[in-house]
Amino acid sequence: MYEGAVQDLIDELGRLPGVGPKSAQRIAFHLLATDNQEVKRLVDALTEVKLRVQFCELCGNVAEAERCRVCLDPRRSDDVICVVEEPKDVVAIERTREFRGRYHVLGGAINPIENVGPDDLRISELLARLADGTVQEVILATDPNVEGEATATYLSRLMAHMGITVSRLASGLPVGGDLEYADEVTLGRAFEGRRVIGNDK
Repeated sequence: MYEGAVQDLIDELGRLPGVGPKSAQRIAFHLLATDNQEVKRLVDALTEVKLRVQFCELCGNVAEAERCRVCLDPRRSDDVICVVEEPKDVVAIERTREFRGRYHVLGGAINPIENVGPDDLRISELLARLADGTVQEVILATDPNVEGEATATYLSRLMAHMGITVSRLASGLPVGGDLEYADEVTLGRAFEGRRVIGNDK
């Protein structure tokens, strides 16, 4: 334990996701050893992001205006929506250059342990976007974990009678992985998503 401002800084850093006590201490002492200009740049960047960045009114992605760049892009297809948990998932999918539709960011996943229920997510906004009949397919790209699966199942049931194709991102064995290290859920999903190969006749 340290005194005063140093401990306050360590405590605040420790509140950040993925930052444990040792990492918080290491970052705090790095900042103490850094010159004032570098610390000021960090403070300015934090202040600027809080002032300028908001969430897109339509899809929930991060934006510096009322709508994000994906929602403003006229080249994107309006008949497919990819549902993700967080804005960082949009970035991951965009890097693949495989998807040319729109997005909907839920703002998390259903997690009863953390007291996160359907009403805490942007599900009503998603249903409102589907109401006019423009969207033909919804791709559920929630994380392949317990919370993500529960969220995908909940959403697929909500949309079951809307006349919309509901699909789930395939998941399974990573390239370069070994079968012996794969868990049962991953192997099960790999079997479900198997494809026929080498049969062109």
